[in-house]
Amino acid sequence: MKNCQRRSAAAHEEYSLAGGSVNGSYHQYSMSGPVMRILQVLPFNPIALRLVQGGSCRTRHLMIRSGYLAIMVIVLLIALLGSGTTLRELSQSGANAFAIVSYGQVFLICILAPIFMAGAIAQESNQQTWDVMLTSPLSSLQIVLGNLFGRLFFVLALLISTFPLFAVTQLFGGVPGSAIIESYAISAVSALMMGTIAVTLSVTRIGGRRSVFVFYCAILVFLFATYAIDSTLQKPVAIGSDAVFTTLMTPLNPFLTLNVLLESNMYVPMDFAGTGYLWPYRMWLGSPIASQLWFFALLSFFLIAYATLRVRILGGALIGGGAKGARGESGREPRRVGSSPISWRELHLRGQTLTAKAIRWVFISVALSIGLVIVLLSRAGTLNPSQTRLALVTILGAEILIVVLTALNLSATAISREREDKSLDILLTTPIQPGAYIAGKLGGLVQYLLPLIAVPCVTLGIASLYVITNGFGSGVSLMVSESIGVNKVSVPLVLPEAAIALPIVLTSFTALCVMIGLQWSVKSKGTIGSVVGATGVILVIGGLIGLCGWSIGGSIPYGGAMINAASPLNLALAAIQPGTIIPGSLESNAGRRWSILGGAVLASFFYCAIVYGLHSSIKSSFMMTVRRLTGTS
Repeated sequence: MKNCQRRSAAAHEEYSLAGGSVNGSYHQYSMSGPVMRILQVLPFNPIALRLVQGGSCRTRHLMIRSGYLAIMVIVLLIALLGSGTTLRELSQSGANAFAIVSYGQVFLICILAPIFMAGAIAQESNQQTWDVMLTSPLSSLQIVLGNLFGRLFFVLALLISTFPLFAVTQLFGGVPGSAIIESYAISAVSALMMGTIAVTLSVTRIGGRRSVFVFYCAILVFLFATYAIDSTLQKPVAIGSDAVFTTLMTPLNPFLTLNVLLESNMYVPMDFAGTGYLWPYRMWLGSPIASQLWFFALLSFFLIAYATLRVRILGGALIGGGAKGARGESGREPRRVGSSPISWRELHLRGQTLTAKAIRWVFISVALSIGLVIVLLSRAGTLNPSQTRLALVTILGAEILIVVLTALNLSATAISREREDKSLDILLTTPIQPGAYIAGKLGGLVQYLLPLIAVPCVTLGIASLYVITNGFGSGVSLMVSESIGVNKVSVPLVLPEAAIALPIVLTSFTALCVMIGLQWSVKSKGTIGSVVGATGVILVIGGLIGLCGWSIGGSIPYGGAMINAASPLNLALAAIQPGTIIPGSLESNAGRRWSILGGAVLASFFYCAIVYGLHSSIKSSFMMTVRRLTGTS
């Protein structure tokens, strides 16, 4: 590692923003001749070479790649368990394993690509290197493409690392080679689309930390919304058939195009042979995979062009931004800080701009309005019970994930941001002790997140109230028949007890996310690294609880309900889809209710105990960690 750092430092000395190559052997040819100038736009782009070489020497990037590959290997091994002995069974097992790995790969790319890409240009602005970069002979296109493909390289490396896993599925048969190529193309073009959106968002919003949250939320809402709209617009291929046609939403969502690729007998593209529809409409619905590849590629091209035009405008705003804050005093009255100045600072420091406040309250109002509209449409008979459940699962899942990602983003940047802007050095000269400092951060961030935590809780509360009041007095039947083995059990459309359990679990789980984010923020050099580490830990914790709850929800009566109540997302799913998540706990209403409530309380105590333990650990090693990272970037 030290030799790698020495080589990186030596290359950095040779690196020239005037267009010189990182490798000095190319220096004499730089900026001479049209071929070399074209190569310096991308293959020999100085920014891309710097990012690739610097990131390749970092232990964090190695751990992410290793963890990604380890997760995919574990998923493949689990999928291949019990493959059978006949050729038909082996072929079916290979096809199922390929489908699971493909969905897992797209899911992980959607999680990791924003982390790699969100700081593409924002990190340069945070480090105040724009004034140097914009005065160099580097063109605007070189700056945008260098930041884009320099970071996209690591995402593509993750995709390439899983190629042997897909090759293994070929040994079992049942997976054509074209399906593997198309699966990789869907993942790669999705990563490219996220990368160009991240660069454009960073250029136009002038801020990396805000971009991470907005970017994550936008991707999350888009995927959930398009999937829910697609489910609503689906039409059966024939009367009584389970197969459905693709919709207008299919080419917009990578998971839906994977459905076309992997479940072609159940999710069928429309056939326009002999019809008079225009070719764009025929291609959009008849060839959704090709339409997505072309649409994402063309949209990425236009976003790159737009970002290239905006780079110089961003630079002028950053350079001239210093004078904006150098105004006189506002003349306002001093505010009461309270017992914890750190907690007060975290609570009032966040979202003070008009744009941030608007985004926050627009999200709260829109999310609550959507939940109320779903219930009203169900009351009017527009949505049947199945559609109502699907809509509620979609909106609740999106709201919970947004709360968790917001908590991780805010907490993981709370201390590393202060280290970057040197304000941590000032705070350490005050009498505030590490324990009070960390506790203040935790309390302030949880208080700030309470309005967001209330959104999914109120949404589920509205649905539960709708069930308790028998459709708000309309007399609509809100009991749904669920199959448990050979028996039929009637359960409510939404389990009302979950509305009490969700606030308990979600608040404590959010506090856990904040504390884990603070832990990574203390020991990470920069904001991007802390966000990556904290998100990875929560993914592992949430994934383990979710998989355990899903697997034993039907095999262990009431115990499965308690375990599912430990995860906010599983609890929401169990409340709306109990026949799928906790079928073994539906025979007794009283047993189910006490299991869910008891599991929520026990999980909350467990999360609080972990938070307390992490606080003690961070407090004891805080000063040593801060001193070790002093002067690093």
